[in-house]
Formats: sequence, structure tokens, C-alpha cells
Amino acid sequence: MSGTFFCVGVGPGDPELLTFKAARKIVEGDILILPISDKSLTTPIYEEAEEKETEAFRRQCVAYQIVQGKIEGVKEKAKLYLPMPMIKDKEQLKQIHDAGTEAIARLLDRGKKTVFITLGDPSLYSTCLYVQKRLKRKGYHTELIPGVPSFCAAAARLGMGLAENKEQLHVIPASYGVEEALLLPGTKVLMKAGKKMPEVKRAVKSKKLEIEMVENCGMPQERIYKGVEEIPENAGYYSLLIVKEEKR
Repeated sequence: MSGTFFCVGVGPGDPELLTFKAARKIVEGDILILPISDKSLTTPIYEEAEEKETEAFRRQCVAYQIVQGKIEGVKEKAKLYLPMPMIKDKEQLKQIHDAGTEAIARLLDRGKKTVFITLGDPSLYSTCLYVQKRLKRKGYHTELIPGVPSFCAAAARLGMGLAENKEQLHVIPASYGVEEALLLPGTKVLMKAGKKMPEVKRAVKSKKLEIEMVENCGMPQERIYKGVEEIPENAGYYSLLIVKEEKR
């Protein structure tokens, strides 16, 4: 009998936002799958016990840093380090994701419960979906375990509602352009806007919109910015902006 692939959302950064279900699935899992964006990792690496050679990968995996200090036994679990580089070359990404899928499939064929830990919620711009969809097509049993989305946590930190009454809510990947998206009615959530921050700030100013930002929400280095003038142009990758129409 084949095992199950779980994609577990661990929330935006604050370990206290881990759900009971997420924690239970991690504890029950046989193998933790860590998504690694470091370009030096070109093929999946499997290890029964943590090795010194893979320490850098564990440090850079934010999802792992969230769970390892909160859930007992995580360090002792077998791990699969999965390449998930931040590139846009479709053919290269296909090859990487196909190889990752095959590595997980081999573990599932051994009856293992594999747990891919991911920031936020697995249904929202999550790298785990690249392999989950492939495994599902191959006939393997997969499950998504929801987590607290980063934009909900950011709105809570800012003390604001995202949508009220008939107001619309739009979630936008800022790295793919925002000019047209900012014309949409209601609240706009701009995710992963770091490298596009100068462009985003110019667009917000020109359209006279209100904007607030949370950088590294729930993490030790969290920063909050109120207004476009406060927001730095060199903001980090985990920068989430909430844009609303200017109040009259």
C-alpha cells in the first residue's frame, strides 16, 4: 500500500499560529519535505538523520524554522530536501518539479507518510502544489492541510479588516505587474512585492491609493510600515502590502 503526501501549511511566521491539525500531521509523518530555494541544491537529497552538510538548507527553510522550535521530534525525522528555485524558466522548472515528484513517489511506494511543510496556506501560491498536482495525476493519495494565510495575519497585525459588506478582495502576485490590478475595486493584497517595490510605490502614488505593509509578518524581524512614504524601496521578499481606496 502506498503512503500519503500531505502538504501542510504552517502559517506566516509566528509559531503560535500553527494549527493543531498541522502540528499533528507533522508529528505523525514519517518524512519531512523541506522546499529549498538555494540554487546550489540541484537534485533532491534524502537523509535519515540530520547531517552537518545540509544544515544551511535547514536554516534557510523558513517553514522548518517555524516548526522545529515548536514541535518535539522534528529534528529526529528523516528529511527530503527538495529544490524549489525562484526562477521563471518554464522548461527548467518542469524538469526540477518532475524530479522532485519522482523522489517523493519513491518514498510513497515504500508506504511512507510524507509531509511537505510550506509557509502560509498550501492552496495559495504554494510551491507544494507543483508536486502535489503531479502526484495526484499519478494516482497517489494527497491531502492539503490549511494554514493561516499571510495576508490575514498581516491585516490582523495592522488592525484592519480586509473586506466589509459588498467590498471586493483581490489577491495579486506583485512580481507579475500591478498597474492593471490596482484599478480593481475594493481591497488589493499585493504578495511577494519585494523586487517590484519601486514600481508598486509609483503606481500607488499616481492613483492616490492608501497602502500599508508588513514585512516578515510574525517573524522576529517583522516590520510594519504605514503609508507609501514609509515603505523602503529595497524591502525583503516576504513583504505584503494592503492597498485600499483613499478615504474621503
